[in-house]
Amino acid sequence: MKEIKKQLRRQIAQEKSRHDATELTTKSTALLNKLEQHPRFKAAHTVLLYYSLGDEVQTHEFVEKWHRQKNILLPVVKGDVLELRRYTGKDSLHIGEAYHIEEPTGEAFTDYGQIEFAVIPGVSFDKQGNRLGRGKGYYDRLLPLLHTYNIGICYDFQVSEEIPTEPFDRKMDEVWTENGKL
Repeated sequence: MKEIKKQLRRQIAQEKSRHDATELTTKSTALLNKLEQHPRFKAAHTVLLYYSLGDEVQTHEFVEKWHRQKNILLPVVKGDVLELRRYTGKDSLHIGEAYHIEEPTGEAFTDYGQIEFAVIPGVSFDKQGNRLGRGKGYYDRLLPLLHTYNIGICYDFQVSEEIPTEPFDRKMDEVWTENGKL
């Protein structure tokens, strides 16, 4: 199974390389404009997002847009786990150790019961809501702690026919691309 997942990650990486930054920005904007209309997102007070890497659906502007209206949490890599912290603005970010992602400083947020809605990145998803991550298990360890409505987001070309799953894998409640909900 590990080899199948590695191969799928390689295929998706090759496909991503065929799309330029402008195209990915356009796709990201289209996806997030649709997602912000989701009734659960609209109703949520506390939302888990992520601060994107260059090859992920680009969330920087979305995080900035919504952090004054909602309590936006972002993950921070701490060893083998994701610690959640409140986003308070670009000036509170510093470069993290694991992926060199900009991460918020400040206290860890541990009141997981307050988080109503989560937007989860992935290398690939299938229509059944299964997720393929980068292989480090960060979200595999975080998601069981949450009682959130989870939306997996990716570009349409990242959707796979079937993602191999293991017992610890958590399905997304929905998966969205720039074309809307799968």
